[in-house]
Amino acid sequence: MFEYRLDSTEGAARAGAFGTPHGEIPTPAFMPVGTSGTVKGLTTEEVAALGARMVLANTYHLYLRPGHELVRELGGLHAFMRWDGPLLTDSGGYQVFSLAGIRRVHDDGVDFQSHIDGSTHAFTPESVVEIQRALGADVIMAFDECPPGGCDRATAESAGTRTLAWLERCRDRFARIDGEGKAPPQALFPVLQGNVFDDLREQHARRVMDLGDWKGFGIGGLSVGESKEDMWRILELLDGILPADRPRYLMGVGYPDDLLEAIACGCDLFDCVAPTRNARHGTAWTSEEGQVNLKAARFREDTRALDPGCDCYACARYDRAYLRHLVVATEWLGMRLLSIHNLRFLVRLGEEARRRIGEGTFESWRRDWLERYRNERSE
Repeated sequence: MFEYRLDSTEGAARAGAFGTPHGEIPTPAFMPVGTSGTVKGLTTEEVAALGARMVLANTYHLYLRPGHELVRELGGLHAFMRWDGPLLTDSGGYQVFSLAGIRRVHDDGVDFQSHIDGSTHAFTPESVVEIQRALGADVIMAFDECPPGGCDRATAESAGTRTLAWLERCRDRFARIDGEGKAPPQALFPVLQGNVFDDLREQHARRVMDLGDWKGFGIGGLSVGESKEDMWRILELLDGILPADRPRYLMGVGYPDDLLEAIACGCDLFDCVAPTRNARHGTAWTSEEGQVNLKAARFREDTRALDPGCDCYACARYDRAYLRHLVVATEWLGMRLLSIHNLRFLVRLGEEARRRIGEGTFESWRRDWLERYRNERSE
């Protein structure tokens, strides 16, 4: 349980599998985001049909509504949302820290106002662990302070120091609850911080490893506004530091080209709201034309599948002209179908990357895929 098996490598790219009480996740893998216990617009059966093995839910949103204690009383998050596979909950820290102007950060935690009704609340490292224990996800994330992209060194260093102090408290509360036997088997992942400063990243990662025998690692602070070049450099740095027998979860990254770049840097798990958010705005990813917006007039009489190389329900059943009509008419079916396609696109990309790593053809395939995708997107 919670063991990572490394099956094959090509350079830094890894193919493996992460075991959980609710099943094994072949990696690399994209995790659809079910913020409030649902991947927007889709049933859990539809998400499973896409090939997704693990779904992410958000602690902040579930804490505010319907409340973690109610979820516990109703059998835990798996039963509540009718998802039989592995679940991961984030700490809610990113959402709280994004509430600029209505939150206060201090050494004990964060005081904040609900974005729903303005009511006041507090998160501490201990309470965040308790909330996630009540929700019952397989993997839960430690509470961390995520500094903004472009912050100065002093800000990044201060956030890293506080994150380490909070991690110790998360670890200790997690262990006490384990000893009480009041929660299902779960794994606590720490979150690595340090912004784009190489020495802070290395110091933080090594200190985190000193604090516990973690089942995996979350890599935070790399989708908050920094340059892509900085992201790849930091991931390459961490690849040389983190143990090879534990999964690396790159938090908040999920555009197709970013996914392949990050896999090449040794990352295993990914999440992002982009697939469903883009779908709600009529945008889809394709293997032949890069990113496309179905609102464009050129699709008005286009009877081809959205992506002839895709095996999703939307591509198998409907053509571009109909999808464009749904998008322009703001019909929910259009948003659902594009969500199905975009999610399958990323899940399939992870599946193909895994196969290519096993064959030893990943790097050449990745270069060709990225060149085609980026050229098509820029046209």
